[in-house]
Amino acid sequence: MMAVTSSCKDSSSSKMVGNIDNGKYVRYTPEQVEALERLYHDCPKPSSLRRQQLIRECPILSNIEPKQIKVWFQNRRCREKQRKEASRLQAVNRKLTAMNKLLMEENDRLQKQVSQLVYENSYFRQHTQNATLQTTTDNSCESVVTSGQQHHLTPQHPPRDASPAGLLSIAEETLTEFLSKATGTAVEWVQMPGMKPGPDSIGIIAISYGCTGVASRACGLVGLEPTRVAEILKDRPSWYRDCRAVDVLNVLSTGNGGTIELLYMQLYAPTTLAPARDFWLLRYTSVTEDGSLVVCERSLNNTQNGPSMPPVQNFVRGEMLPSGYLIRPCEGGGSIIHIVDHIDLEPWSVPEVLRPLYESSTLLAQRTTLAALRQLRQISQEVTQPNVSGWGRRPAALRALGQRLSRGFNDAVNGFSDEGWTMIESDGIDDVTVHVNSSPGKLMGSLLTYANGFTSVSNGVLCAKASMLLQNVPPAILLRFLREHRSEWADSGIDAYSAAAVKAGSCNLPVSRVGCYGGQVILPLAHTIENEEFMEVIRLENMAQYRDDVIMPSDIFLLQICNGVDETAVGTCAELVFAPIDASFSDDAPLLPSGFRIIPLDSKVDASSPNRTLDLASTLEVGPSGNRSSGDQSRSSGSSKSVMTIAFQFAYEMHLQDNVAAMARQYVRSIISSVQRVALALSPSRLCPNAAAQPPPGSPEAETLARWIFESYRFFLGVELLKPVAEGSDSVLKSLWQHSDAVLCCSMKALPVFTFANQAGLDMLETTLVALQDITLEKIFNEAGRKALFAELPQIMQQGYACLLGGICLSSMGRAVSYERAVAWKVLNEEEGAHCLCFMFVNWSFV
Repeated sequence: MMAVTSSCKDSSSSKMVGNIDNGKYVRYTPEQVEALERLYHDCPKPSSLRRQQLIRECPILSNIEPKQIKVWFQNRRCREKQRKEASRLQAVNRKLTAMNKLLMEENDRLQKQVSQLVYENSYFRQHTQNATLQTTTDNSCESVVTSGQQHHLTPQHPPRDASPAGLLSIAEETLTEFLSKATGTAVEWVQMPGMKPGPDSIGIIAISYGCTGVASRACGLVGLEPTRVAEILKDRPSWYRDCRAVDVLNVLSTGNGGTIELLYMQLYAPTTLAPARDFWLLRYTSVTEDGSLVVCERSLNNTQNGPSMPPVQNFVRGEMLPSGYLIRPCEGGGSIIHIVDHIDLEPWSVPEVLRPLYESSTLLAQRTTLAALRQLRQISQEVTQPNVSGWGRRPAALRALGQRLSRGFNDAVNGFSDEGWTMIESDGIDDVTVHVNSSPGKLMGSLLTYANGFTSVSNGVLCAKASMLLQNVPPAILLRFLREHRSEWADSGIDAYSAAAVKAGSCNLPVSRVGCYGGQVILPLAHTIENEEFMEVIRLENMAQYRDDVIMPSDIFLLQICNGVDETAVGTCAELVFAPIDASFSDDAPLLPSGFRIIPLDSKVDASSPNRTLDLASTLEVGPSGNRSSGDQSRSSGSSKSVMTIAFQFAYEMHLQDNVAAMARQYVRSIISSVQRVALALSPSRLCPNAAAQPPPGSPEAETLARWIFESYRFFLGVELLKPVAEGSDSVLKSLWQHSDAVLCCSMKALPVFTFANQAGLDMLETTLVALQDITLEKIFNEAGRKALFAELPQIMQQGYACLLGGICLSSMGRAVSYERAVAWKVLNEEEGAHCLCFMFVNWSFV
């Protein structure tokens, strides 16, 4: 078949391109095709000069016109594109076929569940009606209710011994119960909010409804073989950030080719206000008749009369109900996987305000079930695309660094005594807890070298930590603010990273602000497939450093991970964890992670103060009832709450422990104060529709500026900015502050910066009045917007105003904001001089 220039058609590599001009057709020889193929692999799109050079260098191509070679390359690129597209479509088709199989199985399971519920409902109604006709109804009613809810009750098992036969009996029963949860109706599953199944989704995610404990379930497709999937999932500490350790204490082989393992597992506590959990487990690995690989687990308890594990100090023993992984081979490669997590975390052992953390199936799904599925998808992508990042590190090495950061932060939050942590006496106020660690494995005698070449010798680590309750502040928005606006909470004079690199000495500890915060530069490093976690390097510019008793500015580098920044995700925890690194950025360098963790709580308790950051001191009574003084005032359902944990680590020399402890307490308290202030600013009526509007800034300068804005708008445009307001500057300022459109003022300088914004303006820029002054006018526009603005500036200065067409601008968090139109005008002062420029963005919304 001949190749035609007007369309791309498949053709044999041994055929010649026709000369369109003279109508003659020739054929390429095999040698000519081979020469062209070699060039194609080196340069798929050669320039005209390169094609002419090819003709000169290859005599066998001398009889071919350059135009014909150009057409050959066009057709060759077209065939390559078609081949890649066909391969992609085949992969999509295999994925859709497997997903369709999953959906059909899920549909069958739901139909069975509906049939069972209909049957039980009719059974219950029939026996209830019969019971009302009897004279003695007590016993019969009790039996009816019990029989109608049997599927929600855990059956009582007869005691078994600890022999291999007894353990195999427990294992087989665990397998049956797990499969009934994974593919049957043993648990009533409901779709997790915000998770919709589809060809591009991570999978089918469900949470439990009305069962003992908390449970979650996921079904998905991964491009790994079943044995590899099982190997990854069994190594729980490598992907489950909350898992401290899993110890395999005994392994038994069964007659049917399976394996029984006895495990002891420890989980970190997510906050400083609750104890950690541990589990004593039996794990059973087997292959079913259809070739599926099954890994299932359950807790061993006294009622089974099996081997036991004594209680461990500082841990609360949780119970894992039959859970595990069903892994089936998929046609064309890969695996179809069902994951079930079902646990009882003994919520009675934590303060009542924190119990939603231990009673939320959504939280279990986000932190455990989805974490397993995402790890599999991430490794699958790395197998197919083993690229090296711009920093010379492969994805596996970056994942290991992220794991080290998370583990170091969890160790700091929990402060386990078996790792050398001991608590030191408080200074009379219990809001901040301080632990110290001088064990040999914790940086004792380590040399920490930083980017400025300075080396610090430390033989101890100190951790200052605290937790607080936040209301009506979405964790994702607060975390993004903390990430983008470090100067809002980090004190350059008492900075954790500076303190780690300070030459120890009683007279030169940083106890007051020195110099200014030079700013930060975020250097992206890596991210996961769904962009739920980012790894980056932060450069803190011109940070004040002590060197030879002299303050010298230099840059400091941090390795940072950030997750939970998607505010649309339901029940997602938000974490910002960072640690100072030196310029070499070696994989085995010691890390002292610090940071923030924000975990959403179910809105089951009070919303008495929707715009206030609360303290947990009044709700820390542990017990069956707890202290509910703060929660009983109001139980309106419009409130959203979250618990924030802050932990900062400092390296120090032992003889300076008291000084460093005092500095650490002061630093963490200043961060708490900053977070409270930011939380107030990030709780606008847009985020909390039922909350009262924030009061406007009441300074005389703000009132005067509001009056100038109104009068200047009327003077230049001839209309009122708002409906006529009552006399008095207070009413003018209040009307401007509550204006539905975003009103922002910027200075009239060479580099205009914002000086004032109403509530809608702050919401649009996702900032506060304090941080507003760090934002320049050009930063909020994209390139097209900047060009349009600069074209209108002369008109604004001469005519006094200009109307701008709708477009896109950017918030301080980098989010796109669309607006219908904008108006800009000069604001005149009392002497009719130009005071500033004012912009009003009409009908804005986030894209």
